[in-house]
Amino acid sequence: QVQLVESGGGLVQAGGSLRLSCTASGRIFRINGMGWYRQAPGKERELVALIPSGGSTNYADSVKGRFTISRDNAKNTVYLQMNSLKPEDTAVYYCNVDLQRVRGGSQYKYWGQGTQVTVSS
Repeated sequence: QVQLVESGGGLVQAGGSLRLSCTASGRIFRINGMGWYRQAPGKERELVALIPSGGSTNYADSVKGRFTISRDNAKNTVYLQMNSLKPEDTAVYYCNVDLQRVRGGSQYKYWGQGTQVTVSS
């Protein structure tokens, strides 16, 4: 039906940068909110950044000033630019998209498969 494919994860040294992307495909009428979450081993999944359809953004305090979320509506894609990475940023990152498949239909939330980000000292 709807598939979210993530890319851009990898291994990087502390202070480096990575750019994650997540593209939604399939039957999509309209995308509302888009966001990124992350989950480190043994910890709960936490919100990293959100970008609603209006274009405003909000971030977890731990990433403010370092991460930037953006979206390309024509491509059904959300990005996460991560700068000044720290070892504590190491986690599996998941994108989340809130969308309608048909006009007047219900909103559904879809999750990406996750991409590993590892930051070494």
